[in-house]
Amino acid sequence: MTRLGIQKCIVDPSTLERTAARFRERGIALPTFAELADPTRMASSIVDKLAAVGPDEPHPLNLYRIHWYNNGLRFRDTPAYMVLPPSLTGVRARIAVVCGDRFPLIRAHKVLAAYACLVPRLVTGQFDPTVHRALWPSTGNYCRGGVAISKILGCRGVAILPEGMSEERFRWLEQWVEDPAVDIVKTRGKESDVKEIYDACEFLEKQDPGNVVFNQFCEFGNHLVHRVVTGPALARVFDVLHDKRPALRLSAFVSATGSAGTIAAGDHLKERFGSRTVAVEALECPTLLHNGFGSHNIQGIGDKHVPLIHNVMNTDVVTAISDAATDRVFMLFNDGMGRRYLHEKLGVPLEFINLLDSFGISSICNILGAIKVARYFDLGDDDVVMTVATDGAGMYTSEVPRIVEERLGGAVFDDRAAAETFGEYILGVTTDHLLELRHVDRNRIFNLGYFTWVEQRGVSLADFEVRRHQAFWRDLEKLPPMWDELIRELNARVGAAA
Repeated sequence: MTRLGIQKCIVDPSTLERTAARFRERGIALPTFAELADPTRMASSIVDKLAAVGPDEPHPLNLYRIHWYNNGLRFRDTPAYMVLPPSLTGVRARIAVVCGDRFPLIRAHKVLAAYACLVPRLVTGQFDPTVHRALWPSTGNYCRGGVAISKILGCRGVAILPEGMSEERFRWLEQWVEDPAVDIVKTRGKESDVKEIYDACEFLEKQDPGNVVFNQFCEFGNHLVHRVVTGPALARVFDVLHDKRPALRLSAFVSATGSAGTIAAGDHLKERFGSRTVAVEALECPTLLHNGFGSHNIQGIGDKHVPLIHNVMNTDVVTAISDAATDRVFMLFNDGMGRRYLHEKLGVPLEFINLLDSFGISSICNILGAIKVARYFDLGDDDVVMTVATDGAGMYTSEVPRIVEERLGGAVFDDRAAAETFGEYILGVTTDHLLELRHVDRNRIFNLGYFTWVEQRGVSLADFEVRRHQAFWRDLEKLPPMWDELIRELNARVGAAA
């Protein structure tokens, strides 16, 4: 399992020494997983120095901002979140959305996953920043996070993503990579074409042994950082809500599967609060729901396979949302006429409407999934459904002409279009395309992963099968404290920890 990011000790001391030298030269210190979960553990000297560093600069200190408590130049006591008003959701349950666009560097929470995949390889001497290139396959935000982390840590990052992704992603990458012609690899297709990304990685690996792939779909660091960092951050938000209203209960955590990193936070929330874990996917490609296939444009969620790091046997519900819904609601939330309709006709408070640009297309998918879950389980005033806004609207402005053409036939998004969108895609959210998972359903979804990981990607049958049992996932939780000890040792060797 070493090649999947599972390593407990130093495997190559000479590589680690070169890493230490590179970090010493550039003044790099690494935050521990424990510090990212609870920034109050960070040294006050580091927090003080952060005041002089812009949150989107490629500066080593910005590694200490890669957590849910970041808020520009300051840290927050509680992660940024919004409780959506019933006038917007049409359900009685409280839908709490935690905001990922407050993360530094890329304004999306995928930078946290990128850090968690690269750093364990560095501190165990498996990745040499003076020799290796880090390959980041993704559909947009993860590869941006990987490129940002690579640059800060003194190594070369390569983004591998479908050519059909939003222009904002490519423009950002062009400013951050060393050589755009070489370090941005565009594969055929769009959001749902994940296999093409895998194929490009396999080709580059064979071409040069110095290319190291950090595949978020099978890197267990991605699962673990959300289990031990994102999970407690979301729990903190619920604690704040619960303090204000002690009758509240956390009924569900909803997350689009994507790489199945974020959904790992559900393991923590279920253990602590007994909440359901709900996986959301695109209706146009219902892989988990129906073993289905297809193409969609909910940018930020992958499909056509079951990620290796998805704890399927601990997932309670699978549901699907159409990309027609996410496109239209994106217009409702971001077009001036849509916002006016929400305020003047529905009474949504202006202070809330002004925050809607925190919701990108995949974030809206999560919100619609949360509404669906609230309706299905008939949740009431004392129920909280929690989800995550993975990124903000700023990553999708170039998608507006496509949405206008495809969804509105080229027409203006006017008051009528706003009313129709709200009526059909929010009030009209139904409980179809939702499955409460029985044991047999979980096994069916779990088994579907065999074809990707064992037959195509060379994972051993034993390594595949062991994931069926919760003991395996609980055992993984021992890794972050071990990595933290190695991080502290490296920081001490570098002498840049304070």
